[in-house]
Amino acid sequence: MKSSRIAERVRRIKQSPSSAAAERAAELRRQGKDIVNLVVGEPDFDTPAHIRKAACEAIERGETRYTATAGTPALRKAIADKLASENKLHYEPRDIIATCGAKHAIFNALAITVESGDEVLVPAPYWVSYPDMVLACDGKPVIVVCTEADGFKLTPALLEAAITPRTKWLILNSPSNPTGASYSLEELRALSDVLLRHPQVLVMTDDIYEHIRFDGAATPHILNAAPELRERTLVINGVSKTYAMTGWRIGYAAGPSDLIAALDVLQSQSTSNPSSVSQAAALAALSGDQSFVADFAGVYRQRRDRGLELLNAIPGLSCRTPGGAFYLFVNCGGLLGRKTPDGGTLQSDVDVVMYFLESTGVALVAGSAYGVSPYFRMSIATAVEVIEEGCRRMAAAVAALS
Repeated sequence: MKSSRIAERVRRIKQSPSSAAAERAAELRRQGKDIVNLVVGEPDFDTPAHIRKAACEAIERGETRYTATAGTPALRKAIADKLASENKLHYEPRDIIATCGAKHAIFNALAITVESGDEVLVPAPYWVSYPDMVLACDGKPVIVVCTEADGFKLTPALLEAAITPRTKWLILNSPSNPTGASYSLEELRALSDVLLRHPQVLVMTDDIYEHIRFDGAATPHILNAAPELRERTLVINGVSKTYAMTGWRIGYAAGPSDLIAALDVLQSQSTSNPSSVSQAAALAALSGDQSFVADFAGVYRQRRDRGLELLNAIPGLSCRTPGGAFYLFVNCGGLLGRKTPDGGTLQSDVDVVMYFLESTGVALVAGSAYGVSPYFRMSIATAVEVIEEGCRRMAAAVAALS
């Protein structure tokens, strides 16, 4: 038997399911099929003009060379100012590192800390990449299933039961991809009470959707609830979702000096600095006009409300009202066991998603990719007309079931 030349740490992981679904939808479109793509988790807005202008001006000034590995002093100061003014979290620029997207920061944080056998608590439904990044770093993802009845949120009892002496990290994502679940300050305090009893557990907060929430309030941080966790917490964020800058690839991490120093070392030997031009754009995003941020969130709320109205009118589908992000996490349990027009039976959320794709050209991602079934994720980061057309097609496909 021929042995693989691919390392075990890569063979144990899989391609991102959301990326795979997006690529499948794109391939079907290239084949000439009419596809309503409700997969992609990125804003459909253009990057605001003043941010694009700042990037062009940086190019004309010749800011196209290497920067410090951790990012330019100006960008790190802007991140520190943002954290202080918006989140009431105070970090020196030296305790901040700019990365090639928030995903890069999360992966590197696991890489510098996780050793073989270390456990990482991942509340489910989870962003698809968390478990595989843990596996790639020789760790063990411990999936903690959070029920719809609990708002898809981690409870103190679930957290307490999941912690062992091998627990290295808890990952918290609020508002959440895929459910939009958002923790209150009181809920974060209750989780903190558990964490304070287990000093070996580090906390990683993925705050990438913090500004995409629908109640008009600021997103509380666990360090607002429990400042005493500061030396155990790594704050991760980026400009992708808030500022419609997914392709610019700028994220950042702020936290204890030993973690930031180790991130700097690893980054110096892998990617080196993030793009200098993207850093200039991110600086303009963080330090410039913020009025459009609330406008974007308002548009997402309109889309959310319309999607909920249409989906919840389809027999067999139901969806809780998300507090943030730009997804609907739809319960499709009412369709299981139904017969398709060609005689097949819908036995799982994967079957439901494939049925919608093949019969009506609606592209979605199965809930099993996020660790919980039977659900599917539908992106609302697209025009209302696209959402309406997708829901119309799903309604027709459901009506054809027996």
